Amino acid sequence: MKTTRLASQCGTSTLITGTGGLGYEVALALARAGGRVILAGRNAAKGAEAMAAISALVPGSEVAFEMVDLASLQSVRDLGTRLRARGQPLDRLINNAGIMSPPALELTADGHEMQFGVNYLAHFALTAEVLPLLRASRQARVVNVTSLAQHYAKFDLDDLRSEKGYHPGRAYCGSKLLQAMFARELQGRSDAEGWGVTSLAAHPGFAGTNLFETGGGVSRFVSTRVILPLLGQSAAAGALPTLFAATSPSVTGGELYGPTGFMQMSGSPGPGKYAKIVHDEGLRAEVWRRSEDLVGNRYG
Repeated sequence: MKTTRLASQCGTSTLITGTGGLGYEVALALARAGGRVILAGRNAAKGAEAMAAISALVPGSEVAFEMVDLASLQSVRDLGTRLRARGQPLDRLINNAGIMSPPALELTADGHEMQFGVNYLAHFALTAEVLPLLRASRQARVVNVTSLAQHYAKFDLDDLRSEKGYHPGRAYCGSKLLQAMFARELQGRSDAEGWGVTSLAAHPGFAGTNLFETGGGVSRFVSTRVILPLLGQSAAAGALPTLFAATSPSVTGGELYGPTGFMQMSGSPGPGKYAKIVHDEGLRAEVWRRSEDLVGNRYG
């Protein structure tokens, strides 16, 4: 299935965080299939560029932009308030936007380590904000875009925000593990509470996206100039697992989807494997409780 040809998405509405890279490719594919797409990001100019590009490629498509700074929980709340006020059901939420390995410690407006705050906590908060709109849909799905990096995380429940010391790669891996845990736990809670939301995780394998712009040095050079040409794939191909999770009728709630080629770095999308720790129900429940405390919002 190395194609972005989808079944008709007419009548569906999807909110995607991120205006470039995977987010743009997912939005373009859904628009081509007739779906309504809302791109959410912090840069209005990039949002306008993405909308213009999609409109040029898909004349008559319904594509909109919403401002949100994922480094600010208040900005996330403001987006949720605006969307709920409009009252239009959401069929999909794709928690896609992220940053990777800033070399020095950066903090969000709320004082959290930036990767923890942007990649994970803001999406946890956003999902809670739009949950009423998802519940109003008959086919709601939430897709958290995680990474193979989840398998390399050194997880410390008492150091979710890197307060014991900052390491760029460790913080990134941890944030992606948390997204995977969130996807799995959300499905269990949806089933238990009757929310009617299908929660899934997806990862792009090793895809050439703008994530590498935040990194630097030798690791960035090796990744983009050596590994990517040999084992990786384009951003468009990397978007396929997310599209599969968001639209395929054959998915199973709570599961992970990614490339099925060598080392899951490239290839057609299919079932993937979570890091073993993701299956720890007690740990997931505690992470959920602490996350609710940090965002100041209770699901349901």
